[in-house]
Amino acid sequence: MKLKTFAFAAALAALAGQAAAQSNVTLYGVVDLGLERVKLSPGPSVTALDSGIQSGSRWGIKGTEDLGGGLAAVFQLESGFDASSGAAGQGGLAFGRQSWVGLKGGFGALKLGRQYTPIFNALDTIDPMGTGLTGDGSGMSAVFRGYGLRMNNTVNYSTPDFGGLSAEVAYGLGEVAGSTSTGSQFGGAATYASGPLTVVGAYHSQNVAAGGVSVGKSRTALIGGTFELKPVTLHAAYAQNRDEDATGAATGRGRDGMLGISAGFGAAALMASYIVHHDSLVADANANYWQLAGTYALSKRTNLYTSYSTIRNGANGATGSGLPGVDISWLNVGIRHKF
Repeated sequence: MKLKTFAFAAALAALAGQAAAQSNVTLYGVVDLGLERVKLSPGPSVTALDSGIQSGSRWGIKGTEDLGGGLAAVFQLESGFDASSGAAGQGGLAFGRQSWVGLKGGFGALKLGRQYTPIFNALDTIDPMGTGLTGDGSGMSAVFRGYGLRMNNTVNYSTPDFGGLSAEVAYGLGEVAGSTSTGSQFGGAATYASGPLTVVGAYHSQNVAAGGVSVGKSRTALIGGTFELKPVTLHAAYAQNRDEDATGAATGRGRDGMLGISAGFGAAALMASYIVHHDSLVADANANYWQLAGTYALSKRTNLYTSYSTIRNGANGATGSGLPGVDISWLNVGIRHKF
């Protein structure tokens, strides 16, 4: 009997070891805090201890399970928080940054849930600031459209890498009774990366809804890229934006452009960029956005950072400040730790 019991226990141990080898779950996170001075001109200034300047403070769980035959189940749950107060981020959502599950294999990956928009992923690929550090932590997405950065109720498919070429498409269901289009979103992006060159193109279309009724549509087409000349990398991007009301009449037309540079020197890195926004419908509503930032790595997981950025608006421009004719600038210094 003891021999049978021992054999049964050994079999269970072997099965448990096999399951552990087939599954992988990781707990991870970022804690980012810095002192930031925000100045409106004309207007007041405020200095605060802010969370998520370089990277949004967060904690998350992600994992994979080997299903055999090259197929794996994947998931990610990610919650944002304000490290200066402990408050929940993203409006108090339990997993407001990401919440999805899917399958991946030789065909690519299919994911269902709350995810980043493909156009934001494209911005993050080419922004010298990594869509952080400046403009209250949003980098070039303070001007370029990321469409809320994330979409709910999303079906996302991404291809495998084909000799440096990859792509993703995403559809966000509006979930409005009686209409499949109201409140829905569609986006896609394609990336080519070979040697020092990376080129990305992206498109996003959003059917804007209010109270369950379609009130218009917004669309953006983007192209950009980077070119590495060690230790320097050059960055560039261009986007066109179109907005329409429910009748199809134009409510917004605009163009955004970015030129940037980044360079690494051992533990230190420097980044700079210039962004221009041109409004094609409203006179004197253009904006110019200057960014300068630096980081210093204390270890593989901890770094210091600082940046200064400013948006100069035309008399009718409100980019960044939300107030026509008012400029805005940010100055910060902080620390980021990843675990």
